[in-house]
Amino acid sequence: MGTNSQSATVMETEDDSPAPAQFSDDTAVCIASVKGLKENWQKWSNEHQEYQKHNPFSHDTRPSVVVPQRGQDDYGRPLQGSMTEQRGKDAHTHISREVQELCEVIRNIGELRDRAGSGRDGKVITVEFGKLFEHYVTISNKLVGILLRARKQRLVEFEGEMLWQGQDDHVTITLLQ
Repeated sequence: MGTNSQSATVMETEDDSPAPAQFSDDTAVCIASVKGLKENWQKWSNEHQEYQKHNPFSHDTRPSVVVPQRGQDDYGRPLQGSMTEQRGKDAHTHISREVQELCEVIRNIGELRDRAGSGRDGKVITVEFGKLFEHYVTISNKLVGILLRARKQRLVEFEGEMLWQGQDDHVTITLLQ
């Protein structure tokens, strides 16, 4: 029993019990963090409500929502300065580089020939789709899409709307510039 009485006296010392000031400091810190969380949440909520006022796809039917109409300059375009606009610009730059790279590959592996059927004098570089596909497959898996983009920009010319591997291997692709 001597050991039990000694441990009981040790538990009752003031050194082991926390001071009342520690409890109030912890409570103050806890209250301050909850207050900060509440303020941050309220700030986010106010910003989101303001954003929703200008969002044409919001279910709120507020008269301040301006929905762009067909024919307007900004119809179908993201807001200027938005992340969506920046992503679009970055994508356009990336695709333009890929189109330029495609033209370089055609210049490197193509054959110089007389321009036929157009009545113009001069030479053009041509390559068959199958040969281009075999060389370009190590560069990108989007050859047909890039060819369509290059044709839209009048950089290349070929017959048909779409080119298929195997079926259109002998279709001639002409580099125009």
